[in-house]
Order: sequence, then C-alpha cells, then structure tokens
Amino acid sequence: MKLFSYISVYRRFLLVVFTLLTLLPLPVVLRSKEAECAYTLFVIAVFWITEALPLSVTALLPGLMFPLFGIMPSKKVASAYFKDFHLLLIGVICLATSIEKWNLHRRIALRMVMMVGLDPAWLTLGFMSSTAFLSMWLSNTSTAAMVMPIVEAVAQQIISTEAEVEAMHMTYYSGSTNRGLEMDECVNEHEPNEKTEKTKPVPGHSNDAGKISSKMELEKNAVTGTKYRTKKDHMMCKLMCLCVAYSSTIGGLTTITGTSTNLIFAEHFNMRYPDCRCINFGSWFMLSFPAAIIILLLSWIWLQWLFLGFNFKEMFKCGKIKTVKQKACAEVIKQEYQKLGPIRYQEIVTLVLFLVMALLWFSRDPGFVSGWSALFPEYPGFATDSTVALLVGLLFFLIPAKKLAKTTPTGEIVAFDYSPLITWKEFQSFMPWDIAILVGGGFALADGCEDSGLSKWIGNKLSPLGSLPVWLIILISSLLVTCLTEVASNPATITLLLPILSSLAEAIHVNPLYILIPSTLCTSFAFLLPVANPPNAIVFSYGHLKVTDMVKAGLGVNIVGVAVVMLGMFTWIVPMFDLRTYPSWAPAISNETMP
Repeated sequence: MKLFSYISVYRRFLLVVFTLLTLLPLPVVLRSKEAECAYTLFVIAVFWITEALPLSVTALLPGLMFPLFGIMPSKKVASAYFKDFHLLLIGVICLATSIEKWNLHRRIALRMVMMVGLDPAWLTLGFMSSTAFLSMWLSNTSTAAMVMPIVEAVAQQIISTEAEVEAMHMTYYSGSTNRGLEMDECVNEHEPNEKTEKTKPVPGHSNDAGKISSKMELEKNAVTGTKYRTKKDHMMCKLMCLCVAYSSTIGGLTTITGTSTNLIFAEHFNMRYPDCRCINFGSWFMLSFPAAIIILLLSWIWLQWLFLGFNFKEMFKCGKIKTVKQKACAEVIKQEYQKLGPIRYQEIVTLVLFLVMALLWFSRDPGFVSGWSALFPEYPGFATDSTVALLVGLLFFLIPAKKLAKTTPTGEIVAFDYSPLITWKEFQSFMPWDIAILVGGGFALADGCEDSGLSKWIGNKLSPLGSLPVWLIILISSLLVTCLTEVASNPATITLLLPILSSLAEAIHVNPLYILIPSTLCTSFAFLLPVANPPNAIVFSYGHLKVTDMVKAGLGVNIVGVAVVMLGMFTWIVPMFDLRTYPSWAPAISNETMP
C-alpha cells in the first residue's frame, strides 16, 4: 500500500520520466531529423494532454530539444516565441483591462438583460446574449466570472421571494404558518460551507454574490432537507449556470480575438500561407458570426427544453401578467444596475475606444471594398490587426482618467499628476502570459516540423485519405478535435493539430481552409466536463450542477455545434474563400517517399 501511495504522490514526476524513456528509441533507432522532431512532438503532446508539467513549461521544450537535436538553432527557435499574435493580444488585453476596471462590462450585461424581458425563457436568452457579446471582446473566463454572480443573485432572489409569497398565502388561508415553507436564515453548522467557494472574489470583479447575505445562501427546506424548495427551482439554477458557461464559449467564436484558439489559428495560417491574406478580423467575423448565432439559439432551445420545458405558445403570448418570480427578478436586475450609478467619463472613453478598435478592424481590409489599408499601397500587408490593437491599446495608457491630488503644508489640495485609464500594473495582472508562452511554443513546434521535414512526411502518409469524400474528412477531423479538446486544453489541442491538419489538406489537394476553419471552431466545443475549460469550472463551483448534468447538456450542444459548423462549411463559407478550388497560395505537394 505504501508503494501505491508513493506512486500517487509522485505520479506526475514518474509520468515525465516514463514518457521520456519510453519514446526514446524513436530518435535513437531511426536517427533522422523527422524521427527526432516526432519524438519532441509526442513528448509535448503527452505532457499537454496529461498536464504532467504546466502547459507553459511544456511549451518551452522546443527551445531546449530542437537545438540539442540539431533541428533548429536556438536563436531561430527563440524568435518563434514572439510573433504578430502577441502584439494583437497585448492590445486586446489593454481594452479588456479598462472595460473591467471601470465596470463597463457589468453595465452592458445588465442593460441587455433588462431589454430582453422577465419571462424565465427570455431572461435566460438575455443572459446568454449579454454573456456571448461580452465574450466577443473579453476572455471567456473573465466573462463567466463576471456574469455568474449576477445570475446567482437573480436565481436566489426568485427562489426566496416565491417562498415568502407562498408562506404568506398559506398563513392567510390556514391562519397559521406552514413550517415547511419557512426558510432557514442560517446555514446549518454541520453543512459544508459551499458558498465560501462559490463567492470567492475574482480579481477585477466585484463579488456581488457575497452581498446578498441570507438570500444568497442555498437555503434549506425544513421538511425535505434539500437546498431547493422544488425540483423546478433546482432545474432553473442548473439552466442559468449552463447558459453562462456555454454562451461565454460560443461568443468567443465570433471574433479573432474572442478566444486564444482563434488567434492561434490566424497566426499559424498567416505564417504558413503568407500569400493568402484572406484571414483577418472582418473575414473571420463574417464566417463565424452566423454560425455562433445559430448555435446560441439552438443551445438556448435545447437547454430550456432539457431543464424547464419549452412552450412556444406560452412564450410568445401577448399581454401576459407578470408573475411574482418575474417581478422579483426584475427588481434584482434593476437594483444591480442602479448600484452602478450614471455612466461615468471613464466608461464613455472606454466605450469610444472599443468602438474605434472594432471599426478599424472591420474596415482595414473588408474584402468586398477597399479598406483603409489601401491608403498605404507602397507597404502592402504591413499593417495588420495587431497594428490597430497596439494603436488603441497605447491610448489607454495615455488618456487621463482622473487627477491625482495632494495636500500642501498649508492645507491646500492641489493636483500634481493624472492617472490614465489603465496602469502597467493593472495590465500585467490581466495579461495571460501563460497563453502567450503556450502559443509561442506552438509556433516553435510548427517551425520545427517544417524544418525537419516531418510535416512533409506526414502529408505524404496521409495522401491516401484523398480517396474519401471531402465532407467525411471534414467531419472526422471536426469530431476528432471535439473529442480531444474535452480532455486537453483548447490552445494545446489546436496548437498540436494545426500543422498536421495543414499537411493533410495539402496532401489530398484540398483548400486548407476547408479543414482548418471547422477544426478551429470545433476546438472551442469543450462543453462536456467541468475541467474541459475555465467557464465550465467556474459555474460548476457554484454547486448547482453534477457532472452528469453537464455531460447530458453538453453532448447536445456539441452535436449542435458540429452540425452548424458543417452546415456553414458547405453553404455561406464556401463562396467567401472559394473553398472548392485548390488555391495558388497553397504549396503543391509531390508524393515522394521520405526516409
């Protein structure tokens, strides 16, 4: 037993050693650059999938192993770790930092929910829409962490208000209080304090869930001993949690900057096919926005039907009288919005810069008309989306937010400096350096596969797949990515598979975008497990969900997502990139046998 306990304690260390030694015969026996690069690829893949080492630490391995194997010199490997992608990421994080610092995200989310309505189904759609919109510009994790306390406050207010109203009715009709409907104001001292974990503060967010005191607790029914008055209340909490998790992921699909997988794809594609110049902010939005809207609506219908039932006639009935639940919900949202006060100067400036950034992204090179990049014909392709992101991002460090004052010895208060919209320390706290290193490691890995000849060898071996129908190849690759991303991180999955899928497309003489676009979109479909992505883990921590709930709901959303992506790949996306022809910007692959 002691041996097993030691193995359990040191399992990650043992896994690292076991992987390195088990795969070592590959470069030792074959003694070719392709085999040495494959050894590095397999080691990194195992470490990324199992997370035996932190993802970012694993991403540094190409910088160690490629020079030792003689695949790439150290200087060349190091240059792969900082690309155009990183400049784009820096500009986007500047925007996200200012949005969250000045609470503009809360104002947008609450206002959108207030506009949608008070019916539970419409309220759910309102939360999904606002969460998806915020996720287009902020990280999926930050969006879920910000919206979830608001959703939790609304759900608990609805439950407690209905209990109070029913108790009043019972008292009125029976002349005495029904003890079964009284709500415990205190959490039983023997009950695990789940709420301590659920409402722990998130950096950059105000923890509104913790401010609701007893109404924010998962109160117990005195008779049943459960955390919910009725099964319907429990189903409502599950529904709202999953809506936040899934919509934060779906919203990230729509923009290049919405999620790290989109950024990784754009940088990889533009590096591998520099003559294409067809993937930018505008073109990606045009291909992904319709898909995201359809997935969002179908997911809403699926989740609503799964947990609460879906009554079309009742939903669209006019002149309905508001229920107690709807009034309570409206009051909570109204109170949360009023706490923000009138819109401030800092929020207005942030909103203006946000709109300017989005407008410049869309208008740089729309495709159907000449964009502002045409103003610099002598430097074609020099200005990219990262140029716009940096321009606007630097303004956040320059534009004044408020004056800094000090008191003189005479007691007079005088201004001596100003504080910008964001500071460098605030930016650093938001900047995902782990993702930056992870993506850099992926670029280095892709370069190593090219320089060693491994990509070409893989392409030749995959060429027999050309006999299969294109739709079947796309479906298989999409399902493969969707399954893998449930157990491995999304960035690691897409970073690992992009070079392989690119080689596959070239080998079977298919437009690379035909395979890369659906695979990239499907990488975000990590809906099944709490550990599949951070938004899932955040909503799971609130205690309303079981793993089986997430698997059951996520399986339906996964099927919807893959089906909609397949629909898009054979309808509106085809004419955008002329997908049915093999492009001139993609290399011609000869079927020669590699050693």
